[in-house]
Amino acid sequence: MPKAVKITGRSSSITNSFVNGIIPTIPPTEKELEEVLALLGMTEGVRCAYCGGESTEWDHFRPLVRNKKPTGYISEIQNLVPACGKCNQSKGNKYWREWILSDARLSPKTRAVEHLDVLVNQLEKYESWSRPTIVDFEKVVGSKVWEEHWENCERIHRLMKESQQLSDYIKVAVAKDVADDKLNDELLEKVNARD
Repeated sequence: MPKAVKITGRSSSITNSFVNGIIPTIPPTEKELEEVLALLGMTEGVRCAYCGGESTEWDHFRPLVRNKKPTGYISEIQNLVPACGKCNQSKGNKYWREWILSDARLSPKTRAVEHLDVLVNQLEKYESWSRPTIVDFEKVVGSKVWEEHWENCERIHRLMKESQQLSDYIKVAVAKDVADDKLNDELLEKVNARD
C-alpha cells in the first residue's frame, strides 16, 4: 500500500526552496575544476567524492540550509563536490565527516564502501583547499526585504497547515462515503443472494 501523503510533510521542501531560490551560482574556471578533481583523486574520471561510485550530480559540501535558515554558503566550486544520488540524499544538510562515518541510511560506512579512509583523506584536502564564500544575505538586501522574504515562507507554511486540516476533513468524509457504499453493496448482494 502506498504511504499516505501529507501536505505538511513537504514543509522542509518549501523552506529549502526559499533558501535555494536566493543562492547565486558561480561557474568554476577550467583551472579550478581541474584543481578540485585532482585534489579528489579524479584525474582519470569524475566519480562520487563520498563513495567512489558513479557521479550523477554535484553536492553542496557545506550545507546551504541549517535550522531552516541559509548558512551563507553558495553554489561555487569551493563548496561543490561530485556525488551520486544515494550519497547526496543521505547526506542532506549534515556535516560531511560526521555523515560519511555514521550509520545513516545509505552513508558510505553503512554501505561498507571500500577505501573509505582514502576518500576521507581526499575530502580533507578539498576542505582545506577551499575558501568558500559566506554571504550575509540580510546585510546585502537589508532587513526589510529579508523579513519580507521569510514572512512569505511562513505564510506558505501557515497555508499548508490550514490546507492539511481541510484535506484531513475531506479524506475522512470520502473514506466514510466509500465505506458506506461498500457496506450498502454488500447488503444488496446478500439480499439478492436470498432471492
